[in-house]
Amino acid sequence: MKVTDLALHCALRAPHAAFLPRSLKAGAFVLEGLNALATTWYFFYIYFFMQERFGFGKLHNLLLAALLGLIYTFAAMFGGRFAQRHGCFTALKIGFLGLAAALAAGSWMETLAAHLAVVILGTVAMCFTWPTLQALVCEGEPPARLQKMVGIYNLVWATAGAFAYFTGGALIETWGLPAMFLVPASIHVVQLMLTLWLERKAPLAPPASPGISLAAPPAGPPRSLAHQRAFLKMAWLANPFTYLAVNTLIAVTPNLAQQLHLSPMFAGFLCSVWLFVRAGSFLLLWLWPGWHYRFRWLAGAYVAMVVSFAFVLLASNLAVLLAAQVVFGISIGLIYYSSLFYSMDVGETKGEHGGLHEAAIGAGSCAGPAIGAAALHYFPNAPGSSVWAVSGLLVCGLLGLFWMRRGQGRRGGVVA
Repeated sequence: MKVTDLALHCALRAPHAAFLPRSLKAGAFVLEGLNALATTWYFFYIYFFMQERFGFGKLHNLLLAALLGLIYTFAAMFGGRFAQRHGCFTALKIGFLGLAAALAAGSWMETLAAHLAVVILGTVAMCFTWPTLQALVCEGEPPARLQKMVGIYNLVWATAGAFAYFTGGALIETWGLPAMFLVPASIHVVQLMLTLWLERKAPLAPPASPGISLAAPPAGPPRSLAHQRAFLKMAWLANPFTYLAVNTLIAVTPNLAQQLHLSPMFAGFLCSVWLFVRAGSFLLLWLWPGWHYRFRWLAGAYVAMVVSFAFVLLASNLAVLLAAQVVFGISIGLIYYSSLFYSMDVGETKGEHGGLHEAAIGAGSCAGPAIGAAALHYFPNAPGSSVWAVSGLLVCGLLGLFWMRRGQGRRGGVVA
């Protein structure tokens, strides 16, 4: 069994760090599912909140999304490194406590400045959770089992997030805007309590296991380290562009709902299709590993993402909106899965690589909305200017992907 550096590093350097044995990893998946529920209810619907409470339009919501993406980029790198150096449970306690406090405070605040402070503090706190949960789930797993753990991880957060987006509009219409603060804050308190329980149950170091080699070769056909690292770099390039599209879509969904005459509740119902499809794609990708280290799958998914993104945001009727979301969900599912799987498969420091994986998400989350906002600012009378500007940037990412593949292919690092 491969015992990676993070668990050993935590055990040696941080007195409160712990290795989570397999018998307790179900608890990590529960934490992950609750985190997806709580963060989706708040961070996906903050744009509806800003539109309703402060009159934010498409431009303002895109600027907000760009700001949060920029903060997430640097905070995620710090959060991953913090978890590696100071322990997973310490990072999780800081993250859940920070989220609960920020959202509880946001439920009674009235001014725009106060709510901007809440969402910024919440974003920073969230960055202590996702890289750490990735490391906690994947740590200590042999390569043959890593595919299963990453598959379960992806399926849990994607399904919970899709459910949260689907029900978020109904939650707000039933209980009012304060519900998008108080319900997630309560969930984060539950997560904090579960983290404390897991910390007490977990050993301070990975248990010794006689007869198990630390250098066992990976399952399946042998691959060179250069080959694996080449795909890791390409996935790290593609994944930020995925979130460039995703966060642009999320930020302008309130405007899209207005154009299609949808209430927040029906916007949640009809605009969450891509999240459910993404969750389904995670299940298929988990059960079928044939896409691993195959460039044509990564490139094909990227092309499908670019086309479907434009169709979603330019949809003039519900049929086009729903069909485009199906393609969008499948394509971004494969790209995201590639980034996380290669990060965990190649990386020996799960916390830090998880932080880099999340930082790449933040970079894309910043760039897409920023480009869209710039297009709206400079071409306010051009219909769909933000969509075409972001789509053009996505095409640049596709060209970069082929450029990397060509360069790595010359060095013998990539196959079709």
